[in-house]
Amino acid sequence: MGTTTRERLAVGKVVKAFGIRGEIVARCYTDEPSRFTSLRSVLVGNEPGQAREVRIERVRTDERGACLKLAGVDDRNAAEKLVGTLLFVEHRHRVKLPRGKYFVHEIVGLAVLDQDGTTVGRVREVLKLPAHDVYVIERHGRDIMIPAVQEFVLGVDLEERVMRVRLIDGMVEE
Repeated sequence: MGTTTRERLAVGKVVKAFGIRGEIVARCYTDEPSRFTSLRSVLVGNEPGQAREVRIERVRTDERGACLKLAGVDDRNAAEKLVGTLLFVEHRHRVKLPRGKYFVHEIVGLAVLDQDGTTVGRVREVLKLPAHDVYVIERHGRDIMIPAVQEFVLGVDLEERVMRVRLIDGMVEE
């Protein structure tokens, strides 16, 4: 294939087999499960470097995820063997995000500075909640949760690997 593992993005995880003809159900790591309908293949595996390309034969999506039939996965037993594996796409197949929107992998690991330029911590995780995402910031072995909304997130600079935030009283325990 000629690509590095850094060029592969996880877009979903196989959560169960569906039916007896080899279909799988994937929990999507994207806001748009319908993005699977435009793919001809996915890379299936536990790690990006070990994932193998598999052609997609058919896809059904809804707001909960995607049901896929992959080539060579022709019965329930074969589908069950894929439960727990990740679905990756090559970087060139990622969706284009609107300005001010970011992929989770771009946010995790960013240094976080407050409005005065003081180091707050580092983004450890992004929680996907119904109202909005929440950034989990690791600070001195403790977690701070900052809503991913304009009121608190002042800016993100991916080149500098920095997120600037506005903290309010009670957000950070000293």
